[in-house]
Parts: sequence; structure tokens; C-alpha cells
Amino acid sequence: MRYDEMAQSVLEHVGGEVNVASVVHCATRLRFRLNDESKADTAALEATAGVIAVVTSGGQLQVVVGNDVPQAYAELGKIMNLGGEQAGGRAGGRRSLLSGFIDLVSTIFSPLLWALAGTGLLKALLALVGTLGWLDTQSQSYVILNAAGDGLFTFLPVLLAVTSARRFGANPFVAMAVAAALVHPSIIALDTAGTPVHFFGLPVVMVSYVSSVIPIIVAVWVQSHLEKLLDKVLPSSLRNFLTPFFVVAVLVPVTLLTIGPVTSALGSGLSDAITWLWTLSPAVGGALLGAFWQVFVIFGVHWGFVPVMINDLATNGFSVLSGPLVAAVMAQAAACIAVFVKTRNRDLRLIAGPAAVSGLLAGVTEPAIYGVTLRLKKPFVYACIAGGVGGGIASAGGSAADVFALPGLVSLSAYMNIGNFTLQVVGSGIAIVLAFLLTIFLGFEDPPETVSPGAPGRAAGAAGDASTTGVGGGPGGATGVPAPAPTSPPAAAPGGRTATLTSVTTVSSPVVGRAVPLAAVPDRVFSSGALGYGLGVVPSGGSIHAPFDGEVVSVMPHAYGVRSVDGVEVLVHVGIDTVRLEGRHFVTRVEKGQHVVRGDLLALVDLAGVTAEGFDPVTVVLVLDARPRHDVLAARPGDVDLTSTVLTVVR
Repeated sequence: MRYDEMAQSVLEHVGGEVNVASVVHCATRLRFRLNDESKADTAALEATAGVIAVVTSGGQLQVVVGNDVPQAYAELGKIMNLGGEQAGGRAGGRRSLLSGFIDLVSTIFSPLLWALAGTGLLKALLALVGTLGWLDTQSQSYVILNAAGDGLFTFLPVLLAVTSARRFGANPFVAMAVAAALVHPSIIALDTAGTPVHFFGLPVVMVSYVSSVIPIIVAVWVQSHLEKLLDKVLPSSLRNFLTPFFVVAVLVPVTLLTIGPVTSALGSGLSDAITWLWTLSPAVGGALLGAFWQVFVIFGVHWGFVPVMINDLATNGFSVLSGPLVAAVMAQAAACIAVFVKTRNRDLRLIAGPAAVSGLLAGVTEPAIYGVTLRLKKPFVYACIAGGVGGGIASAGGSAADVFALPGLVSLSAYMNIGNFTLQVVGSGIAIVLAFLLTIFLGFEDPPETVSPGAPGRAAGAAGDASTTGVGGGPGGATGVPAPAPTSPPAAAPGGRTATLTSVTTVSSPVVGRAVPLAAVPDRVFSSGALGYGLGVVPSGGSIHAPFDGEVVSVMPHAYGVRSVDGVEVLVHVGIDTVRLEGRHFVTRVEKGQHVVRGDLLALVDLAGVTAEGFDPVTVVLVLDARPRHDVLAARPGDVDLTSTVLTVVR
């Protein structure tokens, strides 16, 4: 994978750097906050090599990359500003309270995710080797490794100070100074001494800030406003050193006197409330969270649970919310394994194998969800059912993690010390078996293989294969062009080849631009298979040309039907819902019944005018042949010109 090329393409299709208010990454996604979401080309993003899916949720445009997201993010950093004022900027437009909260949480916590997961895994493995007696827990070696695994979580406020400062537009080094003071050994000593503490006669309610979450976030938010005030009133000759001086001198005592005790009490109350509610029916709670966790992941709202879990770890030493997550993750991975075993689609198998390994071992399920189970629909549902069953069993035994770790097999030992570990293993095992068997025996619609034109030995494209080609169309009311009903995909002979071959018709791109799978065209009617098989092309120029030699059988300003000499009919539809433009921005150059040759000009279109009126200019190329047996082979996504063969019709 050329991550530099992917980063360049992603940045271009989100509207360029000027449209990016901020971008961070989590385990598998680049999370953009855009100044104008309408400038993002989601179809082109999904067609970018290396991009699994694009999700808009929580006020963010989320580009799902998978396990390689750190490399993509690093390449983004080479071509745009990832920090400073830009990271603290706010995207335009009004957002809901939930969207704002998810955006805030993901921006602050996502940069720390892999570090937290890695050190949490080290702690979990240390617990395992200590329990098995492989390493003396009193030995100096164990102490050193334990410090390596525990250090980040102990000084978590310092790291959160950096990400919070970026989010709120505060000075990150001053924020670190405030956080460092809260976890300073002398402050810890005051907390553990047991004697009353005063600051110039004012009583200080001492609480532990080690591993705390909420106090430093609120403190940095206050810091951002205090810095803006000081920058206005202090002279420029003194501002650079007096602003940090006043912020640290004022904010540390204020945090110890007010912010810290209040937010710590809120955090403790939240943890106690969750624990109390969970004890009412842990099996029901675990079943619900196990069943719906991956649904939360799809929409990105699972980030709302992250600070709650970390707060629980800091307050109680464990998080009951983590108990059912292993089953939820294992179920998706198991369904992915079943797809790997059952499918005859080689491309799907190549996706399912690595995605299953990622889910089983590392607890990262986005590749499995977007690449396999959700794409096939039924396996995703089977896995959610299995996750609910397994999560309920695990939580019934009080299972919970005592470190922050992604829920995978390698971190399973994180659940050894809290609750019934046997029920955690049983619940996770049942989730794996149930998801696998449901997927194997109840099955799913296996998409036939697809190829670029000229590739040997593979069957034709069919609906739902978003990785290479899709099917789509729309009724006359949606597209403005009546058309014959599409046929079913062709029967295939053993080995994946079509049973008969009578003729081959090649279809050239009618426009210069970038080919995208039809499933990625932003129109549900086109991508449903109602009109026929084909693809979309995001045009870079405004001239529309004949895709092959033939007769023009239908003419509308925005759509043209051309029938080849051997009877293949192709629809060239410019833009989505552009029938509503009533011909504005289009100039027709042909008439119905006119004979054309490949490359002849059909029409001219003012793309800027079309997009200015809010219409997507993606050009859809569909085969409308209603004959019962034919294959449509679509080119893979990428740049095309008028000489490029984008469809091959085999009949």
C-alpha cells in the first residue's frame, strides 16, 4: 500500500486542508472534523485504495482504514498541519449534544488508544505469568516490567493534558505543567498523610489524581479561556512568560480547591451508579451491551463508553462494562471465519482471513465489519446475537477487566482477577461457536467474483460487491429515464467461467475522471440493482461521449441511451437526481436515432454549475440489456479517460 498516495487522495476528497478543522485517528479510522461537510466526496473516498468504508457520525467524517491507520495518519502529517490552532478549531454547522460529546471524547482519547492498549496488554500478560508462577511478582524484573505497563496509566492526566490542550486550543506544555503538579509526589504525600490540608487558610479536599480523567480535562478547558483572557490584557513584551506563570500559579490551586474535588466526586458517583445498575441484572446488561456493541462501533458512538471505562478503572480498579465486550468481538471474528470457510469468492476470502485474525487477536473489528459481515448483512446479525448470548454469560459471572485493553484473545488475561474468569471463557467460547455455526448453516448471499476486463478465469460482477463493482439504477421517476428491467446475474459453469459465450462488447468511459464501484454511488436506487449493472465515474471534465459504436435510443439533457450493433443498451446518466435541473447546465449534441461511433460527443455539461446547485455530478454507466444471460465485468476503481474500457459485456 502506498500510504502517501492514499493520504493525498483522502485529503483531496475531504475538501483539502482548508476544509479540515481537525483530524485524529483511533484504532482503525481517520476522524475528520470538517468546516463544510458538503465539500467531502464520500464516493471518491470509498473508492480510494486502502479505504474500507466512510462513516458520518458524531459530527465527524470517519474514514475507516483498518489496522494501517497509523501509517496513513503519519503520511497525512507530511502534507498538512495536524496540530496547533487547526486541531483546536471547530467545524462549522450546528451539531447535536451527543455529536458534540462523541467528537470531544474521540478527539481527546483516540491519540492515546494504541499506547493504552499496548501497555494494558503488557499488564494483562504480567498478571498471567504471575498467576502461573512463571515470574516472581516480588522480583525486580517483575517490578520493572510492571512499571513499564503501569506508567502511562499512572500519569494519564499528563497525556490527557496534551490531547485536551489540542482540542481546546490551549498551550499543551502549560497544560502538562498543571497535570504534572496534580500527580507530583509532594501532592500525593499530602493526600496519603491523612492530615487536614489548607491553602492560605482555605481547606483543600484532597483526592488522588493518579490515573484520573475528568479533573484534568475540565482544568485544561478552564486554562484555554484563562489564556485567551491573559493574552488580551497582558502587553506583548511580557505575554510569553507571564501567561504561563499566571496560568500555573492560579490554575493548580483552583483545581485542588474546586475543580478536582467536584469532578472526582462526579466521577466516583458515575462509577458507583454504573456498578449499582449492573448489579441489578448483570446478565441482561451484559447481553444488551454484547449484542449492540458492534452497532455502536459502526456509528462511532462506542467512544462515549471509553472515558467511563477509564474512569471506572481509576476509581474502582476495574470496569464492569468491559465484561461482555470480548464475546461481542469474538462473535464478529467467528462470523468472519465462517465466511472465509463458506464463500467461493476469492476476493472476499482475502479480506475475511486477515480481518478475522485482527478481531480474534487484537480486538479490532472494523475490517471484519465493513469488509465482510456488515457488507453481507446476515453474518453481522448472527454475530450480534451470539455476542449478546456470550456477553450475558460473561457478565452473569461478574467478569470485568482490571486494565485498559482491547478485548481480544491476547488480552484475555486482563479478566482473570475480577469476577468468574471461567464464565468469561465459556461466554466468549459460546459466542465464537454460535456465530460460526449460524453463519455456516443459515448462510448468506455469496457475491460472485468480479474482475477487471481481460482478467481470466473469474466470474462476473454482481450486486453488493462494493470492493470491485456494484449494480444500480433507478426507476423513471428517480432518474428521469425509463429503462428495461435488469436481468439476474448469469449462471456460471464450474471453475467460475460463464457457461456460454456468444459475443463480447466493450464499453469505454463516456467521461474523463475516476471510476468508482456502483455500490459507492450515493443513490440508493442506483445501487439497488433496479436498472442494471455497471459503475460510476466521478467526472473531471464536462464533455460526455459515446461509450461505443451504435444508435442513440434515448436523449434527455442529463441522460443518454445508446444501443450497440449487437443489441447491448447502455445508459449514461450524468449526476444524481439531475432531472430536477430541467436541462440547466446541459447542452445536447445528438438526436434520438442518430448513429454515433465510440468517442463521439453526446453532450456538454457545466460541472461547476451542477455542483453549485447542490447536485452530485457522478456519471453512472449502466448496461440495460434485458436478455437473460450475460455478464457485466466492471473495471476496478481508478483514473479513466475516453480510451479506458470500463465495462465488458459477455453474452
